[in-house]
Amino acid sequence: MSATPDTARTTTAPVVSVEGLRKTFGRGRKESVAVDGIGFELRTGGSLGIVGESGSGKTTTARMLIGLEQPTAGRILIGGADHTRPARRIKDLRARGRLIQIVFQDPYTSLDRRQKIGDCLGEVVHLHFGLTGAALKTRVRDLGELVGLHERQLESLPRELSGGQRQRVAIARALAAEPEILILDEAVSALDVSIQAQILNLLADIREQRGISYVFISHDLAVIRQITDTVIVMRHGQVIEQGQTADVLDNPHDPYTRLLRDSVPHPGWQPGITTPQNPHTPITENMP
Repeated sequence: MSATPDTARTTTAPVVSVEGLRKTFGRGRKESVAVDGIGFELRTGGSLGIVGESGSGKTTTARMLIGLEQPTAGRILIGGADHTRPARRIKDLRARGRLIQIVFQDPYTSLDRRQKIGDCLGEVVHLHFGLTGAALKTRVRDLGELVGLHERQLESLPRELSGGQRQRVAIARALAAEPEILILDEAVSALDVSIQAQILNLLADIREQRGISYVFISHDLAVIRQITDTVIVMRHGQVIEQGQTADVLDNPHDPYTRLLRDSVPHPGWQPGITTPQNPHTPITENMP
């Protein structure tokens, strides 16, 4: 499926605007910089990819956007309002949850193993909208249908579902709050290729139907190409390249971006081996 939504939907004001975002851990000689003054925008209905190696600052950026980490410096604007500081009061936490939600890499660890899937979704719907009884059951069933879960699966425990089904549950739970922005942090990396394709197509359909905006964090450039309109490339906490996804991946200007692209496995590819048939080098080689 195409990742490109209606032009009208992505030409409005940014739903997310990040300015000079910085995050450090520790103090003095033990201080380490995880994110170093980055900035980017996400348009309403758009899909932004964040790519880079492990330790590049991708997940720390996501945790600051969602409010799990407080930035050391910089600003995070969501819908034009300042959300730089994590919410403290229950009312503010709930309001932020209506704006932005996150789906993590491993859905199994984020699900209550003793709670049925339908009850898990119903809990979120009740929290944000106060629905009960038949109205709550209808909403839970609609969420299940949206992500391809049947009644039997809604009555199941997490351990009774496959990895792909559990990821659908995680997506449905995030969508239950009807957020404007959904962050997906390596959300398909633990799935096999065929299930990945199903989830990516599902996300494209939901985006088309709902006009939701995505921040998609991944080390997989094929996934980023399929699901995002724009991309930022991070290295050592900094944005080293950004732009339209196709432009950045097809014509990268920075050597690091070229190495990321050239390190994508293909038939006959072997890590660390350079041959005329395999002219690729590991990402970390020949880099300053």
